[in-house]
Amino acid sequence: MGIEIERKFLLASDDWRGAVTRVQPMVQGYLAESPVCSIRVRIAGEDASLNLKGITIGASRSEFEYPLPLADARVMLEQYCAGRTVEKLRHHLDHSGQHWEVDEFLGANAGLLVAEIELESEDQAFPHPPWLGAEVTGDARYYNLMLADRPYASWADA
Repeated sequence: MGIEIERKFLLASDDWRGAVTRVQPMVQGYLAESPVCSIRVRIAGEDASLNLKGITIGASRSEFEYPLPLADARVMLEQYCAGRTVEKLRHHLDHSGQHWEVDEFLGANAGLLVAEIELESEDQAFPHPPWLGAEVTGDARYYNLMLADRPYASWADA
Protein backbone atom coordinates (compact mmCIF):
# COMPACT_ATOMS: atom_id res chain seq x y z
CA MET A 1 0.00 0.00 0.00
CA GLY A 2 1.18 3.47 -0.76
CA ILE A 3 0.27 6.73 0.86
CA GLU A 4 0.00 9.70 -1.44
CA ILE A 5 0.67 13.06 0.17
CA GLU A 6 -0.39 15.71 -2.28
CA ARG A 7 -1.24 19.40 -2.02
CA LYS A 8 -3.40 21.14 -4.63
CA PHE A 9 -3.49 24.79 -5.63
CA LEU A 10 -5.25 27.03 -8.09
CA LEU A 11 -3.08 29.13 -10.38
CA ALA A 12 -2.54 32.88 -9.98
CA SER A 13 -1.08 33.36 -13.49
CA ASP A 14 0.05 31.52 -16.62
CA ASP A 15 3.74 32.15 -15.84
CA TRP A 16 4.21 28.42 -15.14
CA ARG A 17 3.73 27.57 -18.84
CA GLY A 18 7.28 28.60 -19.76
CA ALA A 19 8.74 25.99 -17.40
CA VAL A 20 6.81 22.98 -18.78
CA THR A 21 9.09 20.11 -19.76
CA ARG A 22 6.47 17.55 -20.82
CA VAL A 23 2.73 17.43 -21.51
CA GLN A 24 0.79 14.21 -21.14
CA PRO A 25 -2.83 13.73 -22.27
CA MET A 26 -4.90 11.79 -19.75
CA VAL A 27 -8.39 10.38 -19.45
CA GLN A 28 -9.67 8.63 -16.39
CA GLY A 29 -13.01 7.06 -15.66
CA TYR A 30 -14.59 5.98 -12.44
CA LEU A 31 -15.77 2.39 -12.22
CA ALA A 32 -17.09 2.54 -8.66
CA GLU A 33 -16.75 4.15 -5.28
CA SER A 34 -17.60 3.20 -1.75
CA PRO A 35 -17.51 5.21 1.45
CA VAL A 36 -13.80 4.33 1.74
CA CYS A 37 -12.34 4.33 -1.80
CA SER A 38 -12.77 5.08 -5.49
CA ILE A 39 -11.83 2.70 -8.29
CA ARG A 40 -10.72 4.25 -11.56
CA VAL A 41 -9.12 3.33 -14.83
CA ARG A 42 -6.64 5.80 -16.32
CA ILE A 43 -4.96 6.17 -19.68
CA ALA A 44 -1.94 8.46 -19.58
CA GLY A 45 -0.33 8.69 -22.99
CA GLU A 46 0.29 5.05 -23.96
CA ASP A 47 0.17 3.72 -20.38
CA ALA A 48 -2.91 2.47 -18.58
CA SER A 49 -3.61 1.61 -14.97
CA LEU A 50 -6.26 0.57 -12.49
CA ASN A 51 -6.19 2.70 -9.35
CA LEU A 52 -7.85 2.41 -5.95
CA LYS A 53 -7.68 5.60 -3.91
CA GLY A 54 -8.88 6.25 -0.39
CA ILE A 55 -11.69 8.76 -0.01
CA THR A 56 -10.50 11.17 2.62
CA ILE A 57 -10.37 14.94 2.67
CA GLY A 58 -6.88 16.37 3.06
CA ALA A 59 -3.37 15.87 1.79
CA SER A 60 -2.83 12.15 2.64
CA ARG A 61 -4.70 9.26 1.05
CA SER A 62 -3.99 5.58 0.56
CA GLU A 63 -3.45 4.57 -3.04
CA PHE A 64 -2.92 1.34 -4.97
CA GLU A 65 -2.06 1.37 -8.68
CA TYR A 66 -1.73 -1.55 -11.10
CA PRO A 67 -0.73 -1.55 -14.78
CA LEU A 68 -3.37 -2.56 -17.33
CA PRO A 69 -3.13 -3.45 -21.00
CA LEU A 70 -4.02 -0.31 -22.96
CA ALA A 71 -6.70 -2.09 -25.01
CA ASP A 72 -8.40 -3.32 -21.83
CA ALA A 73 -8.38 0.17 -20.33
CA ARG A 74 -10.02 1.59 -23.46
CA VAL A 75 -12.81 -0.99 -23.26
CA MET A 76 -13.33 -0.32 -19.54
CA LEU A 77 -13.58 3.43 -20.14
CA GLU A 78 -16.09 2.94 -22.94
CA GLN A 79 -18.22 0.19 -21.44
CA TYR A 80 -18.00 0.62 -17.66
CA CYS A 81 -17.49 4.29 -16.90
CA ALA A 82 -20.87 5.49 -18.23
CA GLY A 83 -19.68 9.02 -18.95
CA ARG A 84 -18.01 9.38 -15.53
CA THR A 85 -14.74 10.50 -17.04
CA VAL A 86 -12.29 13.36 -16.63
CA GLU A 87 -10.03 14.48 -19.48
CA LYS A 88 -7.00 16.66 -18.98
CA LEU A 89 -3.54 17.63 -20.10
CA ARG A 90 -0.96 17.08 -17.38
CA HIS A 91 1.90 19.57 -17.61
CA HIS A 92 5.13 18.54 -15.85
CA LEU A 93 7.53 21.21 -14.58
CA ASP A 94 10.12 21.88 -11.92
CA HIS A 95 10.46 24.86 -9.62
CA SER A 96 13.29 25.26 -7.08
CA GLY A 97 14.07 21.54 -7.17
CA GLN A 98 10.44 20.44 -6.72
CA HIS A 99 8.40 18.60 -9.34
CA TRP A 100 4.99 20.10 -10.06
CA GLU A 101 2.11 18.83 -12.16
CA VAL A 102 -0.44 21.27 -13.54
CA ASP A 103 -3.65 19.66 -14.71
CA GLU A 104 -5.41 21.61 -17.45
CA PHE A 105 -8.88 20.12 -17.59
CA LEU A 106 -10.80 19.63 -20.83
CA GLY A 107 -14.41 18.94 -21.80
CA ALA A 108 -16.98 19.74 -19.11
CA ASN A 109 -14.14 20.80 -16.80
CA ALA A 110 -12.50 23.17 -19.32
CA GLY A 111 -11.15 26.33 -17.77
CA LEU A 112 -10.04 24.64 -14.57
CA LEU A 113 -6.30 24.54 -13.83
CA VAL A 114 -4.96 22.82 -10.70
CA ALA A 115 -1.31 22.55 -9.65
CA GLU A 116 -0.23 19.56 -7.55
CA ILE A 117 2.89 18.74 -5.63
CA GLU A 118 3.62 15.37 -3.99
CA LEU A 119 5.41 15.55 -0.67
CA GLU A 120 7.20 13.19 1.69
CA SER A 121 5.21 14.40 4.72
CA GLU A 122 2.19 16.62 5.31
CA ASP A 123 4.29 19.24 7.08
CA GLN A 124 7.11 19.30 4.49
CA ALA A 125 8.08 22.86 3.59
CA PHE A 126 8.46 23.74 -0.08
CA PRO A 127 9.02 26.95 -2.05
CA HIS A 128 5.80 28.47 -3.38
CA PRO A 129 6.23 29.54 -7.01
CA PRO A 130 4.96 33.06 -7.81
CA TRP A 131 2.31 31.61 -10.16
CA LEU A 132 0.72 29.61 -7.34
CA GLY A 133 -2.74 30.70 -6.17
CA ALA A 134 -5.08 29.61 -3.39
CA GLU A 135 -4.67 26.16 -1.84
CA VAL A 136 -7.62 23.79 -2.47
CA THR A 137 -6.20 20.60 -0.93
CA GLY A 138 -9.12 20.22 1.47
CA ASP A 139 -11.84 21.21 -1.03
CA ALA A 140 -13.42 18.00 -2.32
CA ARG A 141 -14.88 19.81 -5.36
CA TYR A 142 -11.39 19.68 -6.90
CA TYR A 143 -10.98 15.91 -6.57
CA ASN A 144 -11.16 14.20 -9.94
CA LEU A 145 -13.86 11.84 -8.69
CA MET A 146 -16.05 14.84 -7.87
CA LEU A 147 -15.24 16.53 -11.19
CA ALA A 148 -16.47 13.41 -13.01
CA ASP A 149 -19.86 13.73 -11.30
CA ARG A 150 -20.10 17.52 -10.94
CA PRO A 151 -18.00 19.13 -13.67
CA TYR A 152 -16.51 22.57 -13.29
CA ALA A 153 -18.83 23.97 -16.00
CA SER A 154 -21.81 23.26 -13.70
CA TRP A 155 -20.46 25.24 -10.74
CA ALA A 156 -22.55 28.33 -10.10
CA ASP A 157 -19.50 30.25 -8.86
CA ALA A 158 -17.26 29.17 -11.76
